[in-house]
Amino acid sequence: MVLLQLRPTNGFFQYPLVSPLVQRRGNRASRNLSVMAQSIPSRTQKIMESIAVSGEVGGAGGAYSYNALKRLDQLWSSICTAQTVVPEPQQIVTSSRGMFGHSGVDGKAVDTFDVLVCGGTLGIFIATALSFKGLRVGVVERNILKGREQEWNISKKELLELVEAGILVEDDIEEATAVKFNPNRCGFEGKGEIWVEDILNLGVSPAKLIEIVKKRFISLGGVILEGYSVSSICIYDDAAVLQLAEGNILSSRLIIDAMGNFSPVVKQIRCGRKPDGVCLVVGSCARGFKDNSTSDVIYSSSSVKKVGTSEAQYFWEAFPAGSGPMDRTTYMFTYVEPQPGSPKLEELLEQYWDLMPHYQGVSLEDLEILRVIYGIFPTYRDSPLPAAFNRILQFGDASGIQSPVSFGGFGSLTRHLQRLSTGIYEAISGNFLDSDSLSLLNPYMPNLRSSWLFQRAMSAKQQSNVSPYFINELLHVNFQSMQRLGDPVLRPFLQDVVQFGPLAQTLGLVMLTKPQLLPSIFKQVGVPVLLDWFGHFFMLGHYTFLSTFADPVIRPLLSSLPSKMNYEWKRHLEAWKYGAGLDYKL
Repeated sequence: MVLLQLRPTNGFFQYPLVSPLVQRRGNRASRNLSVMAQSIPSRTQKIMESIAVSGEVGGAGGAYSYNALKRLDQLWSSICTAQTVVPEPQQIVTSSRGMFGHSGVDGKAVDTFDVLVCGGTLGIFIATALSFKGLRVGVVERNILKGREQEWNISKKELLELVEAGILVEDDIEEATAVKFNPNRCGFEGKGEIWVEDILNLGVSPAKLIEIVKKRFISLGGVILEGYSVSSICIYDDAAVLQLAEGNILSSRLIIDAMGNFSPVVKQIRCGRKPDGVCLVVGSCARGFKDNSTSDVIYSSSSVKKVGTSEAQYFWEAFPAGSGPMDRTTYMFTYVEPQPGSPKLEELLEQYWDLMPHYQGVSLEDLEILRVIYGIFPTYRDSPLPAAFNRILQFGDASGIQSPVSFGGFGSLTRHLQRLSTGIYEAISGNFLDSDSLSLLNPYMPNLRSSWLFQRAMSAKQQSNVSPYFINELLHVNFQSMQRLGDPVLRPFLQDVVQFGPLAQTLGLVMLTKPQLLPSIFKQVGVPVLLDWFGHFFMLGHYTFLSTFADPVIRPLLSSLPSKMNYEWKRHLEAWKYGAGLDYKL
Protein backbone atom coordinates (compact mmCIF):
# COMPACT_ATOMS: atom_id res chain seq x y z
CA MET A 1 0.00 0.00 0.00
CA VAL A 2 1.30 3.43 -0.95
CA LEU A 3 0.70 6.26 1.46
CA LEU A 4 0.24 9.75 0.03
CA GLN A 5 1.32 12.52 2.34
CA LEU A 6 0.73 16.22 2.06
CA ARG A 7 3.69 18.44 2.71
CA PRO A 8 3.71 22.22 2.83
CA THR A 9 5.79 24.10 0.25
CA ASN A 10 5.92 27.89 0.15
CA GLY A 11 2.76 28.05 2.18
CA PHE A 12 0.80 25.65 -0.08
CA PHE A 13 0.26 21.90 0.06
CA GLN A 14 1.70 19.77 -2.70
CA TYR A 15 1.30 16.10 -3.53
CA PRO A 16 4.60 14.21 -3.77
CA LEU A 17 5.41 12.59 -7.08
CA VAL A 18 3.46 9.32 -7.49
CA SER A 19 3.96 6.45 -9.86
CA PRO A 20 1.94 6.25 -13.13
CA LEU A 21 0.26 3.07 -11.83
CA VAL A 22 -1.01 4.83 -8.71
CA GLN A 23 -2.06 7.84 -10.81
CA ARG A 24 -4.07 5.61 -13.19
CA ARG A 25 -5.73 3.92 -10.23
CA GLY A 26 -6.58 7.35 -8.79
CA ASN A 27 -8.03 8.56 -12.09
CA ARG A 28 -10.10 5.37 -12.42
CA ALA A 29 -11.36 5.81 -8.85
CA SER A 30 -12.35 9.40 -9.57
CA ARG A 31 -14.27 8.31 -12.68
CA ASN A 32 -15.99 5.58 -10.68
CA LEU A 33 -17.00 8.09 -8.01
CA SER A 34 -18.34 10.39 -10.71
CA VAL A 35 -20.39 7.58 -12.26
CA MET A 36 -21.67 6.57 -8.81
CA ALA A 37 -22.69 10.18 -8.09
CA GLN A 38 -24.57 10.33 -11.39
CA SER A 39 -26.31 7.01 -10.71
CA ILE A 40 -27.60 8.08 -7.28
CA PRO A 41 -31.20 9.16 -7.88
CA SER A 42 -32.09 12.71 -6.95
CA ARG A 43 -34.83 13.47 -4.45
CA THR A 44 -37.00 14.54 -7.39
CA GLN A 45 -36.48 11.22 -9.15
CA LYS A 46 -37.31 9.26 -5.99
CA ILE A 47 -40.50 11.25 -5.42
CA MET A 48 -41.65 11.10 -9.03
CA GLU A 49 -40.95 7.40 -9.46
CA SER A 50 -42.93 6.64 -6.30
CA ILE A 51 -46.10 8.18 -7.83
CA ALA A 52 -48.39 6.21 -10.13
CA VAL A 53 -48.63 8.17 -13.41
CA SER A 54 -51.45 7.72 -15.91
CA GLY A 55 -51.05 8.24 -19.67
CA GLU A 56 -49.61 11.53 -20.84
CA VAL A 57 -51.88 13.98 -22.66
CA GLY A 58 -51.16 16.80 -25.07
CA GLY A 59 -50.60 20.42 -24.13
CA ALA A 60 -48.41 22.16 -21.56
CA GLY A 61 -48.33 20.34 -18.23
CA GLY A 62 -49.88 17.20 -19.68
CA ALA A 63 -47.01 14.93 -18.61
CA TYR A 64 -46.02 14.06 -15.03
CA SER A 65 -43.42 11.28 -15.30
CA TYR A 66 -39.71 11.57 -14.47
CA ASN A 67 -38.78 10.42 -17.98
CA ALA A 68 -40.90 13.23 -19.44
CA LEU A 69 -39.13 15.68 -17.11
CA LYS A 70 -35.72 14.53 -18.40
CA ARG A 71 -36.90 14.88 -22.00
CA LEU A 72 -38.11 18.42 -21.35
CA ASP A 73 -34.83 19.29 -19.62
CA GLN A 74 -32.94 18.02 -22.67
CA LEU A 75 -35.10 20.23 -24.90
CA TRP A 76 -34.50 23.19 -22.59
CA SER A 77 -30.73 22.57 -22.61
CA SER A 78 -30.74 22.48 -26.41
CA ILE A 79 -32.56 25.84 -26.47
CA CYS A 80 -30.04 27.37 -24.08
CA THR A 81 -26.99 26.17 -26.01
CA ALA A 82 -28.36 26.68 -29.54
CA GLN A 83 -27.26 29.39 -31.92
CA THR A 84 -29.28 32.59 -31.91
CA VAL A 85 -30.75 31.65 -35.31
CA VAL A 86 -30.77 28.23 -36.96
CA PRO A 87 -29.65 28.79 -40.59
CA GLU A 88 -31.92 26.13 -42.13
CA PRO A 89 -34.80 25.01 -39.89
CA GLN A 90 -36.89 22.08 -41.02
CA GLN A 91 -39.30 23.12 -43.78
CA ILE A 92 -42.75 21.94 -42.68
CA VAL A 93 -44.64 24.38 -44.93
CA THR A 94 -44.06 24.71 -48.66
CA SER A 95 -45.97 26.54 -51.40
CA SER A 96 -46.98 25.28 -54.83
CA ARG A 97 -48.37 27.43 -57.63
CA GLY A 98 -51.63 26.41 -59.20
CA MET A 99 -54.83 24.76 -58.06
CA PHE A 100 -54.94 21.70 -55.83
CA GLY A 101 -57.46 20.15 -58.22
CA HIS A 102 -54.80 20.21 -60.97
CA SER A 103 -51.97 18.92 -58.79
CA GLY A 104 -52.48 15.22 -59.43
CA VAL A 105 -52.65 14.45 -55.68
CA ASP A 106 -56.16 15.77 -55.10
CA GLY A 107 -57.60 12.29 -55.64
CA LYS A 108 -55.56 11.03 -52.67
CA ALA A 109 -57.21 13.43 -50.22
CA VAL A 110 -59.10 11.46 -47.59
CA ASP A 111 -61.35 14.35 -46.55
CA THR A 112 -61.96 18.04 -47.19
CA PHE A 113 -62.73 20.76 -44.63
CA ASP A 114 -63.32 24.47 -44.32
CA VAL A 115 -60.88 24.57 -41.41
CA LEU A 116 -58.32 22.08 -40.07
CA VAL A 117 -57.03 22.68 -36.54
CA CYS A 118 -53.66 21.09 -35.72
CA GLY A 119 -53.36 20.52 -31.97
CA GLY A 120 -56.43 19.64 -29.97
CA THR A 121 -55.86 20.58 -26.33
CA LEU A 122 -56.60 24.27 -26.87
CA GLY A 123 -57.48 23.91 -30.56
CA ILE A 124 -60.76 22.18 -29.70
CA PHE A 125 -62.09 25.50 -28.38
CA ILE A 126 -61.60 27.48 -31.60
CA ALA A 127 -62.73 24.42 -33.59
CA THR A 128 -66.03 24.29 -31.66
CA ALA A 129 -66.59 28.05 -31.98
CA LEU A 130 -66.14 27.79 -35.78
CA SER A 131 -68.37 24.70 -36.00
CA PHE A 132 -71.03 26.65 -34.09
CA LYS A 133 -70.89 29.21 -36.91
CA GLY A 134 -71.63 26.49 -39.50
CA LEU A 135 -68.17 25.65 -40.86
CA ARG A 136 -66.93 22.09 -41.42
CA VAL A 137 -63.99 21.70 -39.08
CA GLY A 138 -61.52 18.90 -38.38
CA VAL A 139 -59.10 18.57 -35.45
CA VAL A 140 -55.80 16.68 -35.76
CA GLU A 141 -54.32 15.56 -32.43
CA ARG A 142 -51.26 13.33 -32.07
CA ASN A 143 -52.47 11.94 -28.72
CA ILE A 144 -55.92 11.02 -27.45
CA LEU A 145 -57.79 14.32 -27.13
CA LYS A 146 -58.40 14.71 -23.41
CA GLY A 147 -57.51 17.17 -20.69
CA ARG A 148 -54.87 16.77 -18.00
CA GLU A 149 -55.64 15.94 -14.38
CA GLN A 150 -54.22 19.18 -12.97
CA GLU A 151 -56.77 22.03 -12.81
CA TRP A 152 -56.64 25.26 -14.76
CA ASN A 153 -57.11 28.24 -12.45
CA ILE A 154 -59.31 30.93 -13.93
CA SER A 155 -62.02 33.47 -13.07
CA LYS A 156 -65.69 32.91 -13.88
CA LYS A 157 -65.69 36.10 -15.96
CA GLU A 158 -63.28 34.42 -18.39
CA LEU A 159 -65.30 31.21 -18.58
CA LEU A 160 -68.43 33.19 -19.45
CA GLU A 161 -66.61 34.31 -22.61
CA LEU A 162 -66.74 30.67 -23.74
CA VAL A 163 -70.52 30.82 -23.30
CA GLU A 164 -70.69 33.97 -25.45
CA ALA A 165 -68.72 32.18 -28.18
CA GLY A 166 -71.26 29.33 -28.28
CA ILE A 167 -68.86 26.73 -26.89
CA LEU A 168 -70.50 26.17 -23.49
CA VAL A 169 -73.74 26.81 -21.65
CA GLU A 170 -73.60 28.11 -18.09
CA ASP A 171 -74.47 24.70 -16.62
CA ASP A 172 -71.28 23.36 -18.25
CA ILE A 173 -69.21 25.81 -16.17
CA GLU A 174 -70.63 24.39 -12.96
CA GLU A 175 -70.04 20.83 -14.13
CA ALA A 176 -66.41 21.49 -15.07
CA THR A 177 -65.57 23.53 -11.94
CA ALA A 178 -63.81 21.28 -9.44
CA VAL A 179 -63.24 23.81 -6.65
CA LYS A 180 -63.98 27.44 -5.69
CA PHE A 181 -62.06 29.55 -3.17
CA ASN A 182 -61.57 33.11 -1.91
CA PRO A 183 -59.84 35.41 -1.05
CA ASN A 184 -56.62 35.61 -3.10
CA ARG A 185 -53.27 36.93 -1.83
CA CYS A 186 -50.39 38.92 -3.32
CA GLY A 187 -47.24 39.53 -1.25
CA PHE A 188 -43.51 40.09 -1.48
CA GLU A 189 -40.99 38.97 1.15
CA GLY A 190 -42.71 40.13 4.31
CA LYS A 191 -43.46 43.63 3.04
CA GLY A 192 -47.21 43.33 3.57
CA GLU A 193 -50.01 41.52 1.79
CA ILE A 194 -52.78 42.52 -0.59
CA TRP A 195 -56.01 40.49 -0.65
CA VAL A 196 -58.46 40.46 -3.53
CA GLU A 197 -61.64 38.53 -4.37
CA ASP A 198 -62.58 36.45 -7.42
CA ILE A 199 -59.19 36.45 -9.18
CA LEU A 200 -58.25 33.01 -10.58
CA ASN A 201 -60.53 31.62 -7.87
CA LEU A 202 -61.98 28.68 -9.81
CA GLY A 203 -60.20 25.38 -10.33
CA VAL A 204 -61.55 24.00 -13.61
CA SER A 205 -60.99 20.35 -14.47
CA PRO A 206 -59.41 20.26 -17.97
CA ALA A 207 -60.45 16.61 -18.25
CA LYS A 208 -64.12 17.48 -17.72
CA LEU A 209 -64.05 20.74 -19.65
CA ILE A 210 -62.42 19.30 -22.76
CA GLU A 211 -64.72 16.28 -22.66
CA ILE A 212 -67.75 18.64 -22.61
CA VAL A 213 -66.38 20.73 -25.49
CA LYS A 214 -65.35 17.61 -27.42
CA LYS A 215 -68.91 16.23 -27.26
CA ARG A 216 -70.34 19.57 -28.35
CA PHE A 217 -67.89 19.76 -31.25
CA ILE A 218 -68.88 16.30 -32.49
CA SER A 219 -72.59 17.12 -32.11
CA LEU A 220 -72.03 20.14 -34.39
CA GLY A 221 -70.57 17.89 -37.10
CA GLY A 222 -66.89 18.27 -36.20
CA VAL A 223 -64.38 15.53 -37.02
CA ILE A 224 -61.56 14.51 -34.64
CA LEU A 225 -58.53 12.59 -35.88
CA GLU A 226 -56.75 11.25 -32.80
CA GLY A 227 -53.32 9.62 -32.94
CA TYR A 228 -52.22 11.50 -36.07
CA SER A 229 -49.17 13.74 -36.46
CA VAL A 230 -48.47 16.57 -38.90
CA SER A 231 -45.78 15.71 -41.44
CA SER A 232 -45.99 18.62 -43.92
CA ILE A 233 -48.28 21.32 -45.27
CA CYS A 234 -48.41 22.41 -48.92
CA ILE A 235 -50.16 25.66 -49.83
CA TYR A 236 -51.95 25.83 -53.18
CA ASP A 237 -53.89 28.76 -54.65
CA ASP A 238 -57.20 27.23 -53.58
CA ALA A 239 -56.36 24.96 -50.62
CA ALA A 240 -53.96 24.06 -47.82
CA VAL A 241 -53.06 20.38 -47.98
CA LEU A 242 -52.01 18.57 -44.83
CA GLN A 243 -49.86 15.47 -45.13
CA LEU A 244 -50.05 13.31 -41.98
CA ALA A 245 -47.13 11.18 -40.80
CA GLU A 246 -49.41 8.17 -41.05
CA GLY A 247 -49.86 8.75 -44.80
CA ASN A 248 -53.29 10.39 -44.93
CA ILE A 249 -53.84 13.58 -46.92
CA LEU A 250 -56.41 16.20 -45.85
CA SER A 251 -57.32 19.39 -47.67
CA SER A 252 -58.76 22.55 -46.16
CA ARG A 253 -59.42 26.17 -47.01
CA LEU A 254 -57.56 27.23 -43.83
CA ILE A 255 -55.22 25.50 -41.39
CA ILE A 256 -55.05 26.75 -37.79
CA ASP A 257 -51.78 25.96 -36.03
CA ALA A 258 -52.64 25.30 -32.38
CA MET A 259 -49.58 23.11 -31.72
CA GLY A 260 -48.34 25.27 -28.86
CA ASN A 261 -45.04 26.90 -27.97
CA PHE A 262 -42.97 24.30 -29.83
CA SER A 263 -45.00 24.14 -33.03
CA PRO A 264 -42.79 23.06 -35.96
CA VAL A 265 -44.52 25.66 -38.14
CA VAL A 266 -43.60 28.43 -35.68
CA LYS A 267 -40.04 27.13 -35.55
CA GLN A 268 -39.86 27.48 -39.34
CA ILE A 269 -41.33 30.99 -39.27
CA ARG A 270 -38.96 32.18 -36.54
CA CYS A 271 -36.01 30.39 -38.19
CA GLY A 272 -35.37 28.55 -34.93
CA ARG A 273 -34.60 31.82 -33.14
CA LYS A 274 -34.05 31.61 -29.41
CA PRO A 275 -36.86 32.97 -27.23
CA ASP A 276 -36.23 36.38 -25.71
CA GLY A 277 -37.32 35.10 -22.32
CA VAL A 278 -38.62 31.94 -20.69
CA CYS A 279 -40.80 31.25 -17.68
CA LEU A 280 -39.70 28.06 -15.90
CA VAL A 281 -42.38 26.46 -13.72
CA VAL A 282 -42.20 23.58 -11.25
CA GLY A 283 -44.63 22.50 -8.59
CA SER A 284 -46.75 19.75 -7.14
CA CYS A 285 -50.24 18.83 -6.10
CA ALA A 286 -50.10 17.32 -2.61
CA ARG A 287 -52.46 16.15 0.14
CA GLY A 288 -52.10 17.16 3.77
CA PHE A 289 -52.64 20.95 3.87
CA LYS A 290 -54.85 21.92 6.82
CA ASP A 291 -55.25 25.64 6.02
CA ASN A 292 -56.55 25.37 2.48
CA SER A 293 -59.29 27.92 1.82
CA THR A 294 -57.36 30.76 0.15
CA SER A 295 -55.02 31.14 -2.82
CA ASP A 296 -51.84 33.01 -3.72
CA VAL A 297 -51.96 34.78 -7.08
CA ILE A 298 -48.33 35.89 -6.79
CA TYR A 299 -46.10 35.63 -3.73
CA SER A 300 -42.38 35.91 -3.10
CA SER A 301 -40.86 34.66 0.14
CA SER A 302 -37.18 35.33 -0.57
CA SER A 303 -34.73 37.46 -2.52
CA VAL A 304 -32.63 36.31 -5.49
CA LYS A 305 -31.14 32.84 -4.93
CA LYS A 306 -28.23 30.96 -6.45
CA VAL A 307 -29.16 27.90 -8.51
CA GLY A 308 -26.25 26.03 -10.09
CA THR A 309 -24.09 28.62 -11.87
CA SER A 310 -27.04 30.96 -12.32
CA GLU A 311 -29.31 33.14 -10.19
CA ALA A 312 -33.09 33.18 -9.99
CA GLN A 313 -35.85 35.17 -8.37
CA TYR A 314 -38.56 32.73 -7.33
CA PHE A 315 -42.28 33.48 -7.25
CA TRP A 316 -45.11 31.32 -5.99
CA GLU A 317 -48.73 30.55 -6.76
CA ALA A 318 -50.88 28.28 -4.60
CA PHE A 319 -54.46 27.07 -5.04
CA PRO A 320 -56.77 24.57 -3.34
CA ALA A 321 -57.19 21.50 -5.57
CA GLY A 322 -60.50 19.91 -6.45
CA SER A 323 -59.43 16.35 -5.63
CA GLY A 324 -59.90 16.76 -1.88
CA PRO A 325 -60.35 19.31 0.95
CA MET A 326 -56.70 18.96 2.05
CA ASP A 327 -55.25 18.90 -1.48
CA ARG A 328 -53.31 21.95 -2.65
CA THR A 329 -51.32 22.87 -5.74
CA THR A 330 -48.19 25.01 -5.33
CA TYR A 331 -46.21 26.41 -8.25
CA MET A 332 -42.72 27.92 -8.07
CA PHE A 333 -41.73 29.89 -11.16
CA THR A 334 -38.93 32.13 -12.36
CA TYR A 335 -38.10 34.18 -15.45
CA VAL A 336 -34.78 33.63 -17.23
CA GLU A 337 -32.96 34.35 -20.46
CA PRO A 338 -32.07 31.12 -22.30
CA GLN A 339 -28.30 30.86 -22.18
CA PRO A 340 -25.69 28.26 -21.20
CA GLY A 341 -25.79 27.75 -17.46
CA SER A 342 -29.51 28.48 -17.09
CA PRO A 343 -31.06 26.28 -14.38
CA LYS A 344 -32.69 23.01 -15.37
CA LEU A 345 -36.16 22.06 -14.23
CA GLU A 346 -34.81 19.24 -12.09
CA GLU A 347 -32.48 21.70 -10.33
CA LEU A 348 -35.46 23.96 -9.64
CA LEU A 349 -37.44 21.01 -8.28
CA GLU A 350 -34.61 20.17 -5.90
CA GLN A 351 -34.86 23.71 -4.50
CA TYR A 352 -38.66 23.51 -4.57
CA TRP A 353 -38.65 20.60 -2.09
CA ASP A 354 -36.53 22.72 0.27
CA LEU A 355 -38.44 25.99 -0.08
CA MET A 356 -42.09 24.97 -0.47
CA PRO A 357 -42.57 23.62 3.11
CA HIS A 358 -41.32 26.91 4.59
CA TYR A 359 -43.49 28.92 2.18
CA GLN A 360 -46.64 26.94 3.06
CA GLY A 361 -45.86 26.25 6.72
CA VAL A 362 -45.88 22.46 6.39
CA SER A 363 -43.45 19.56 6.63
CA LEU A 364 -42.66 17.64 3.46
CA GLU A 365 -42.89 14.38 5.43
CA ASP A 366 -46.51 15.16 6.33
CA LEU A 367 -47.56 15.55 2.68
CA GLU A 368 -48.64 12.93 0.17
CA ILE A 369 -47.39 14.05 -3.25
CA LEU A 370 -50.11 13.32 -5.80
CA ARG A 371 -48.30 14.62 -8.88
CA VAL A 372 -45.28 16.74 -9.84
CA ILE A 373 -45.82 19.60 -12.32
CA TYR A 374 -43.29 21.30 -14.58
CA GLY A 375 -43.11 23.31 -17.79
CA ILE A 376 -41.17 25.82 -19.87
CA PHE A 377 -42.97 28.75 -21.48
CA PRO A 378 -40.98 30.74 -24.08
CA THR A 379 -41.86 34.32 -25.00
CA TYR A 380 -40.82 36.58 -27.86
CA ARG A 381 -40.89 40.36 -27.93
CA ASP A 382 -42.38 40.43 -31.44
CA SER A 383 -45.66 38.79 -30.50
CA PRO A 384 -48.32 37.99 -31.50
CA LEU A 385 -46.99 36.26 -34.59
CA PRO A 386 -48.37 37.55 -37.92
CA ALA A 387 -49.34 35.01 -40.57
CA ALA A 388 -46.25 34.09 -42.61
CA PHE A 389 -48.08 31.94 -45.19
CA ASN A 390 -51.35 32.08 -47.05
CA ARG A 391 -54.05 29.85 -45.52
CA ILE A 392 -52.20 29.23 -42.22
CA LEU A 393 -52.92 31.07 -38.97
CA GLN A 394 -51.27 30.59 -35.57
CA PHE A 395 -53.62 30.33 -32.57
CA GLY A 396 -53.17 30.17 -28.79
CA ASP A 397 -49.65 29.67 -27.47
CA ALA A 398 -48.35 29.17 -31.02
CA SER A 399 -49.36 32.75 -31.84
CA GLY A 400 -47.70 34.24 -28.77
CA ILE A 401 -50.96 35.96 -27.78
CA GLN A 402 -50.46 35.05 -24.10
CA SER A 403 -48.92 37.53 -21.70
CA PRO A 404 -45.12 37.20 -21.30
CA VAL A 405 -45.53 37.17 -17.51
CA SER A 406 -48.07 34.34 -17.43
CA PHE A 407 -47.56 30.63 -17.93
CA GLY A 408 -50.18 28.85 -19.98
CA GLY A 409 -52.48 30.37 -22.53
CA PHE A 410 -55.98 29.30 -21.45
CA GLY A 411 -56.86 32.71 -19.97
CA SER A 412 -55.74 34.62 -23.07
CA LEU A 413 -57.58 32.06 -25.22
CA THR A 414 -60.91 32.84 -23.54
CA ARG A 415 -60.31 36.57 -23.86
CA HIS A 416 -59.64 36.49 -27.62
CA LEU A 417 -61.85 33.59 -28.68
CA GLN A 418 -64.92 35.57 -29.69
CA ARG A 419 -62.81 38.06 -31.65
CA LEU A 420 -60.82 35.36 -33.42
CA SER A 421 -63.71 33.03 -34.24
CA THR A 422 -65.69 35.93 -35.77
CA GLY A 423 -62.67 37.17 -37.73
CA ILE A 424 -61.76 33.70 -39.02
CA TYR A 425 -65.36 33.07 -40.10
CA GLU A 426 -65.41 36.37 -42.03
CA ALA A 427 -62.03 35.62 -43.61
CA ILE A 428 -63.28 32.24 -44.86
CA SER A 429 -66.66 33.62 -45.99
CA GLY A 430 -65.00 36.39 -47.99
CA ASN A 431 -62.05 34.24 -49.11
CA PHE A 432 -59.61 36.67 -47.46
CA LEU A 433 -57.05 33.94 -46.78
CA ASP A 434 -53.82 35.57 -47.95
CA SER A 435 -51.15 36.14 -45.31
CA ASP A 436 -51.76 39.91 -45.15
CA SER A 437 -55.47 39.46 -44.43
CA LEU A 438 -54.84 36.72 -41.88
CA SER A 439 -52.18 38.82 -40.14
CA LEU A 440 -54.91 41.29 -39.23
CA LEU A 441 -56.21 38.60 -36.86
CA ASN A 442 -52.89 38.54 -34.97
CA PRO A 443 -52.12 42.26 -35.05
CA TYR A 444 -49.60 44.40 -33.22
CA MET A 445 -50.87 44.90 -29.65
CA PRO A 446 -48.99 47.52 -27.65
CA ASN A 447 -50.33 46.31 -24.30
CA LEU A 448 -48.80 42.88 -24.98
CA ARG A 449 -45.49 44.39 -26.11
CA SER A 450 -45.30 46.70 -23.10
CA SER A 451 -45.85 43.72 -20.77
CA TRP A 452 -42.49 42.36 -21.89
CA LEU A 453 -40.75 44.95 -19.71
CA PHE A 454 -42.40 43.38 -16.65
CA GLN A 455 -40.84 40.01 -17.40
CA ARG A 456 -37.41 41.60 -17.73
CA ALA A 457 -37.90 43.52 -14.48
CA MET A 458 -38.84 40.28 -12.68
CA SER A 459 -35.83 38.34 -14.03
CA ALA A 460 -32.69 38.05 -11.91
CA LYS A 461 -29.94 39.74 -13.90
CA GLN A 462 -26.74 37.71 -13.87
CA GLN A 463 -23.60 39.37 -12.47
CA SER A 464 -25.53 42.52 -11.70
CA ASN A 465 -24.76 45.32 -9.26
CA VAL A 466 -28.48 45.53 -8.47
CA SER A 467 -29.46 44.52 -4.92
CA PRO A 468 -30.88 40.98 -4.63
CA TYR A 469 -33.83 42.55 -2.79
CA PHE A 470 -34.64 44.99 -5.61
CA ILE A 471 -37.19 42.87 -7.53
CA ASN A 472 -39.36 42.28 -4.47
CA GLU A 473 -39.09 45.94 -3.48
CA LEU A 474 -40.14 47.08 -6.96
CA LEU A 475 -43.09 44.68 -7.15
CA HIS A 476 -44.26 45.57 -3.65
CA VAL A 477 -44.24 49.28 -4.47
CA ASN A 478 -46.12 48.68 -7.72
CA PHE A 479 -48.79 46.52 -6.11
CA GLN A 480 -49.12 48.93 -3.19
CA SER A 481 -49.65 51.79 -5.66
CA MET A 482 -52.27 49.80 -7.59
CA GLN A 483 -54.08 48.97 -4.37
CA ARG A 484 -54.24 52.67 -3.50
CA LEU A 485 -55.67 53.42 -6.94
CA GLY A 486 -58.37 50.77 -6.46
CA ASP A 487 -59.97 47.86 -8.33
CA PRO A 488 -60.07 49.54 -11.80
CA VAL A 489 -56.25 49.49 -11.73
CA LEU A 490 -55.41 46.36 -9.73
CA ARG A 491 -57.90 43.79 -11.06
CA PRO A 492 -57.10 44.07 -14.80
CA PHE A 493 -53.36 43.83 -14.08
CA LEU A 494 -53.83 40.66 -12.00
CA GLN A 495 -55.54 39.12 -15.03
CA ASP A 496 -52.72 40.11 -17.41
CA VAL A 497 -54.59 43.03 -18.98
CA VAL A 498 -52.54 46.22 -19.36
CA GLN A 499 -54.39 49.50 -19.94
CA PHE A 500 -52.90 52.94 -20.56
CA GLY A 501 -54.67 54.91 -17.82
CA PRO A 502 -54.06 52.44 -14.97
CA LEU A 503 -50.45 51.87 -16.06
CA ALA A 504 -49.72 55.61 -16.27
CA GLN A 505 -51.29 56.21 -12.86
CA THR A 506 -49.31 53.37 -11.29
CA LEU A 507 -45.99 54.48 -12.75
CA GLY A 508 -46.63 58.07 -11.74
CA LEU A 509 -47.39 57.08 -8.16
CA VAL A 510 -44.31 54.85 -7.99
CA MET A 511 -42.04 57.65 -9.20
CA LEU A 512 -43.55 60.08 -6.68
CA THR A 513 -43.34 57.74 -3.70
CA LYS A 514 -40.12 55.83 -4.49
CA PRO A 515 -37.94 57.90 -6.85
CA GLN A 516 -34.83 56.20 -5.43
CA LEU A 517 -35.80 53.02 -7.33
CA LEU A 518 -35.28 54.64 -10.74
CA PRO A 519 -31.48 54.10 -11.01
CA SER A 520 -31.89 50.41 -10.15
CA ILE A 521 -34.67 50.06 -12.74
CA PHE A 522 -32.30 51.33 -15.43
CA LYS A 523 -29.62 48.88 -14.29
CA GLN A 524 -32.05 45.97 -14.04
CA VAL A 525 -33.76 46.20 -17.44
CA GLY A 526 -31.19 48.16 -19.46
CA VAL A 527 -31.56 51.40 -21.41
CA PRO A 528 -32.33 49.77 -24.82
CA VAL A 529 -35.23 47.79 -23.31
CA LEU A 530 -36.59 50.91 -21.60
CA LEU A 531 -36.41 52.97 -24.80
CA ASP A 532 -38.21 50.20 -26.69
CA TRP A 533 -40.84 50.06 -23.93
CA PHE A 534 -41.49 53.81 -24.10
CA GLY A 535 -42.37 53.40 -27.78
CA HIS A 536 -44.95 50.72 -26.97
CA PHE A 537 -46.25 52.77 -24.03
CA PHE A 538 -46.83 55.69 -26.40
CA MET A 539 -48.65 53.38 -28.83
CA LEU A 540 -50.75 52.05 -25.93
CA GLY A 541 -51.96 55.60 -25.35
CA HIS A 542 -52.48 56.09 -29.09
CA TYR A 543 -54.59 52.92 -29.39
CA THR A 544 -56.61 53.97 -26.32
CA PHE A 545 -57.38 57.30 -28.00
CA LEU A 546 -58.31 55.64 -31.32
CA SER A 547 -60.57 53.06 -29.69
CA THR A 548 -62.26 55.65 -27.48
CA PHE A 549 -62.79 58.44 -30.00
CA ALA A 550 -62.19 57.19 -33.57
CA ASP A 551 -64.02 53.85 -33.26
CA PRO A 552 -67.49 55.41 -32.62
CA VAL A 553 -67.06 57.58 -35.74
CA ILE A 554 -65.86 54.80 -38.04
CA ARG A 555 -68.06 51.87 -36.93
CA PRO A 556 -71.39 53.20 -38.33
CA LEU A 557 -69.73 53.57 -41.76
CA LEU A 558 -68.59 49.94 -42.04
CA SER A 559 -71.78 48.61 -43.63
CA SER A 560 -71.33 50.93 -46.62
CA LEU A 561 -67.80 49.69 -47.39
CA PRO A 562 -66.86 46.97 -49.93
CA SER A 563 -66.54 43.52 -48.31
CA LYS A 564 -62.71 43.41 -48.24
CA MET A 565 -62.45 46.92 -46.81
CA ASN A 566 -65.22 46.10 -44.32
CA TYR A 567 -63.24 43.04 -43.14
CA GLU A 568 -60.01 45.05 -42.81
CA TRP A 569 -61.55 47.94 -40.88
CA LYS A 570 -63.29 45.58 -38.44
CA ARG A 571 -59.91 44.03 -37.69
CA HIS A 572 -58.34 47.48 -37.18
CA LEU A 573 -61.07 48.45 -34.69
CA GLU A 574 -60.53 45.18 -32.83
CA ALA A 575 -56.77 45.73 -32.77
CA TRP A 576 -57.26 49.17 -31.19
CA LYS A 577 -59.69 47.83 -28.58
CA TYR A 578 -57.82 44.67 -27.61
CA GLY A 579 -54.38 46.27 -28.06
CA ALA A 580 -55.40 48.92 -25.52
CA GLY A 581 -56.92 46.36 -23.15
CA LEU A 582 -60.31 48.04 -23.44
CA ASP A 583 -62.07 44.73 -24.05
CA TYR A 584 -61.70 44.09 -20.31
CA LYS A 585 -64.61 45.32 -18.21
CA LEU A 586 -64.88 45.07 -14.43
